[in-house]
Amino acid sequence: MTEHFELHELPMLSHPTVVHDELVRDDEARLRAGWRNAALVRVDPRGRVATRDGALLLAEATELGSEPVAEAVLLGHDRETDGSETDVWAVSVGWLPTPAGGGQPETVELRTGGATLRPSEAGMLATAAALLSWHATARFCALCGSPTAHALAGWSRRCTQNGHEEYPRTDPAVICLVHDGGDQVLLGRQPAWPPGRFSVLAGFVEAGESLEACVQREISEEVGVAVSNIRYLGSQPWPFPRSIMLGFHATADPAEQIVARDGEIAEAHWFTRSQVRESLSAGEWTSLEGSDTEQVPLLLLPGSVSIARGMLESWANR
Repeated sequence: MTEHFELHELPMLSHPTVVHDELVRDDEARLRAGWRNAALVRVDPRGRVATRDGALLLAEATELGSEPVAEAVLLGHDRETDGSETDVWAVSVGWLPTPAGGGQPETVELRTGGATLRPSEAGMLATAAALLSWHATARFCALCGSPTAHALAGWSRRCTQNGHEEYPRTDPAVICLVHDGGDQVLLGRQPAWPPGRFSVLAGFVEAGESLEACVQREISEEVGVAVSNIRYLGSQPWPFPRSIMLGFHATADPAEQIVARDGEIAEAHWFTRSQVRESLSAGEWTSLEGSDTEQVPLLLLPGSVSIARGMLESWANR
């Protein structure tokens, strides 16, 4: 028996956000004009942003200067109902200043607190985190080792010696919900995770490898199980530091012996649909970790910011 299902909703980080326009990035006059009324997202070294009442706090870009500054990256622009556009930039800062205004400001990190943001804001922060992380590690030319400089409003870096351009890299990774075609799902726990914390299996795509071949290889390597009936579900950017998660589901035989890969998977088990439903109803692992051990369920599942939770919810509540 083969069970087919689809994601019941778009992953949180995959929602439409600000408009990306490649032509704007190379239009210096347009960038300077838009900077006058542009909004700014500040991101600290831990990837946190300031929020108030659950909304992302934006500053004015002109606080950095009268024209676009080299260290800022253009996330895109918001289109208003009257047809006007507001550019949105992001910049890395050493610390988040206390914003003016009423209400108590808070800081949010995308991985653990992204679910508290509106999906469009979470998506915007995902772009900022990925771009700023890339800039931090691409400061030298891959061809000659010379320093590189910002170009195209932060969407490229250009070698200061030979003019060679490099662009932000996105590393593809597959994430696969393995089930038996019935009421069981195979989940794994990484060694660094606390007992009880499980998720679907995932891994990076290797050079020259198709996505389906990667699914088969990763599942076999991590838990020693062969999968078939591989089906695509959806995708989600995962800016930790700059990946895209490509979601699949596939079937496997629960009678096949599980062999957890040393160093990557501490343990893996088959769980029933009812167990997954119970865990999903209990909450997210980010809100339950550190709670009274008697109140924490045996099975802790990923938070809403991850496509993994959407995959499990869609399978459990089909």
